Amino acid sequence: MTILKFIQHHRGRIVTSVMAFVFAFPATPTFASTDTALLPRDLSPWGMFANADIVVKAVMVGLAFASLVTWTVWLAKTLELARARQVAKRRMAALERDTTLSEVAGEAREGRDAVAQLVQSAAREARLSGGVIDDGFKERVALRLERVEGAMARRIARGTGIVATIGATAPFVGLFGTVWGIMNAFIGISQAHTTNLAVVAPGIAEALLATAMGLIAAIPAVIIYNVLVRGITGYRALLGDASAQVLLLLSRQASLAGSNLAGSNLAGNRSPSLTRAAE
Repeated sequence: MTILKFIQHHRGRIVTSVMAFVFAFPATPTFASTDTALLPRDLSPWGMFANADIVVKAVMVGLAFASLVTWTVWLAKTLELARARQVAKRRMAALERDTTLSEVAGEAREGRDAVAQLVQSAAREARLSGGVIDDGFKERVALRLERVEGAMARRIARGTGIVATIGATAPFVGLFGTVWGIMNAFIGISQAHTTNLAVVAPGIAEALLATAMGLIAAIPAVIIYNVLVRGITGYRALLGDASAQVLLLLSRQASLAGSNLAGSNLAGNRSPSLTRAAE
């Protein structure tokens, strides 16, 4: 009863004290402003790139340039291989006709393609050998054709090495950017004295973007390199067939020339068609 009488007597003072205590601590606005300040930044790909560290930016720019180089090499080598195969097949069709080395060499005199180089090399050896057909001549022609074939294969393969390098190194370059970005994220945590996800998320997202860029550059590079290698292998097989056609033409021509010579003069006379090819 005494407590009730006290509350009734001092009721006005108690209500005033409680109201003053409540309004003295406005907790809700403070926490709302804190949460707003800790909200993540723009996490779109361009926003992450714009807010990234200079080292991470350099890594991503380098990977984008490497991807551009990869697709440029793919387009250039695809067109070059298609054109080279087309020309080689046309030259091989000429070799399979009923013709002579002199006629084929005349058609390929101004040609810069691989099969034209094979024919010109065989005609050059015929000139240096004086038109004499023997086993040594055939071996020399085979060696010349092998060297020309290797040189043409190396020429068509130029540019594929950089694609292989990009495919092998791009993931590690992207990983370097990721490590650097995560390191900066931990530095930001230390400076902010908080482990709030809103503080950690932007830096980690920027770091993972570098890894994604590395994969974007590496995966197409590996696929494109394998496609180009298969195309170059097929082209080298086509050059091997062209070399075989040149040797068959020489052998056929020698047999036809030998059948028209007298038996006593077979070893000493020259083949007229080979002499004309050398001139």
